[in-house]
Amino acid sequence: MKLKCIAVDDEPLALDLVSKFIEQTSFLSLEAKFDNAIQALGYLNTNDIDLIFLDIQMPDLSGMELARIIDGKNNFKKPKIIFSTAYNQFAIEGYKVEALDYLLKPFSYEEFLKASTKAYQYYENQSRQLSEKRENGKPSEYIFLKVEYSLVKVMLKEIAYIEAYKDYVKVHLAGKPNPLLSLTSLKNMEEILPSDKFMRIHRSFIINLDHIDSISRNTVNIGDANISVSENYKDNFMEFLNRWAG
Repeated sequence: MKLKCIAVDDEPLALDLVSKFIEQTSFLSLEAKFDNAIQALGYLNTNDIDLIFLDIQMPDLSGMELARIIDGKNNFKKPKIIFSTAYNQFAIEGYKVEALDYLLKPFSYEEFLKASTKAYQYYENQSRQLSEKRENGKPSEYIFLKVEYSLVKVMLKEIAYIEAYKDYVKVHLAGKPNPLLSLTSLKNMEEILPSDKFMRIHRSFIINLDHIDSISRNTVNIGDANISVSENYKDNFMEFLNRWAG
C-alpha cells in the first residue's frame, strides 16, 4: 500500500526538502506539490489524496485555514494532515482539525519518517477494518484495535463509548477501569462501527446507544460519564431520542 501525498509550502527550499523526503520513502507517493494553499484546495476538489504535508503560515490562505476547510467539507475524501511549521504554538489548533502529527522546522528525515509511519499505520488499520466488514457480509460482532504493538480483539457490545485523545482514541469498555488507547480517529471509528448501535454526539465522543443509562437535557449518562450532545450532532440525536422515548 502506498499513500498518495501532496506537499504544500510557500518556502521553495522547504517544499523541495519535504518533496525529496516523500520520494525517498517507499510507502509514500508524491502526487503534486504546491507553493500556496489555494492551488492545493483546487487540486483536492478533483483528486483523492491520503496525506498532506502542510505548512501552517502561508499568505492568502494559511495551512490551518485550509485544514479547517477540508475538515468541514463532505464532497471529497478527507485526507489526513501532517503539519510543518517553524513555530510550536499551533499544536492545540492542529489537534482541533485532527492532524495526525506536527513537524517543527527544521526537521530531519528521521522525524519525517516517524510522522509518516504514523500515517501509514493509521491507513493500514482502517483498511483492515473495512476489509473485514466487507468479507463478513454482515455486521461484525467485534473489531480489532491497534494498541501499542498488538492487535486487540474488542467485542462491540463491550464498548460503552469512545473518546478522542490527540492522535488516538480512548475506547472505554463497560465494567473495565482503564480504556484502550488506539492510534486511529473518531472519523475512522465512525466508518467501521454499525450506525444502528453507535452514534457520534460530540466532536470528541461516540457512544454505544445500548449503554445509555439516562438522558438529562443535552447530556447522556453512561456509567460515571456525563457526555454533552453538541449542536452539530443534536438533530440526529433528537431523532434517536424520539424513537427511544416512543
